[in-house]
Amino acid sequence: MDIRLPRTILAYCTGIALSLCGATLQAILDNPLAEPFTLGISSGAAFMASLVIYLGINLFSIYTIPLASLVGAFFTLVFVLYLAKEKYFLCSENLILAGIVLTTFFSALISIVKSLDEEGVSSIIFWIMGSFAGRSWAEVKLFLPFFLLAAPTIFLLRKYLDILLLGDLEAHNLGINPHFYRLIFFVLTSILAGASVSVTGIIGFIGLISPHMLRLLKIDTYYHLIPLSGLTGGCLMLGADILARIVLPGGEELPVGALTALLGGPFFCLLLLQKQKSKHDTF
Repeated sequence: MDIRLPRTILAYCTGIALSLCGATLQAILDNPLAEPFTLGISSGAAFMASLVIYLGINLFSIYTIPLASLVGAFFTLVFVLYLAKEKYFLCSENLILAGIVLTTFFSALISIVKSLDEEGVSSIIFWIMGSFAGRSWAEVKLFLPFFLLAAPTIFLLRKYLDILLLGDLEAHNLGINPHFYRLIFFVLTSILAGASVSVTGIIGFIGLISPHMLRLLKIDTYYHLIPLSGLTGGCLMLGADILARIVLPGGEELPVGALTALLGGPFFCLLLLQKQKSKHDTF
């Protein structure tokens, strides 16, 4: 009840959160490779969490680190969009490049903070590697308010993702303000990504794998993709956590973030090659 159950609930809920982030960002940015890890959002959130730990800031009691992660996630997303913009249009190809640049930059900043704070090294390493080790009911109670705010809202608004994919002109013709709904979805994904990082650290590729697994089953509309992607992501995260606990002999535990990166890296490369192939086939 106090060791396995909170860890299981947290793993499943963060899997849902990261998968909803991935599917939503892929829709509103029209990029199949978008998710919090590849866009640098997770790294930005982790840097803010590490900075708060280093500075010893405790303005909002136990919610200080989650709120700092949310702020880091949102401003990183805004900066990625700014870097990817060409004139008045968002260049889809530049999104991943900007995400890689910011991930590298924030990882370097986290390493600097880690080197400055010898006493808090173990806490900061947690944000880099991503893990559910030692997670308890305290982290579940910390995460759930943000999760229950953002995840059901995305679920209720999911039909607008299919409308946004039609283009701004068509959305206006249907009586929808596309800029307003994109902003809403940006805020919601930042909340989910920041809250997830605040309790688990950086765990990548879950938000990339689960939507594409469903697309292989010909589930393309976001009205159906959003709920199914969340459920799939929860199962993937739970499976990764179980695998991280049993794969090594002697009771040692792998960081879940390292395991998902190991499995998700080749998947990301396959998606990138598939995207390039489909682009060449159109010419």
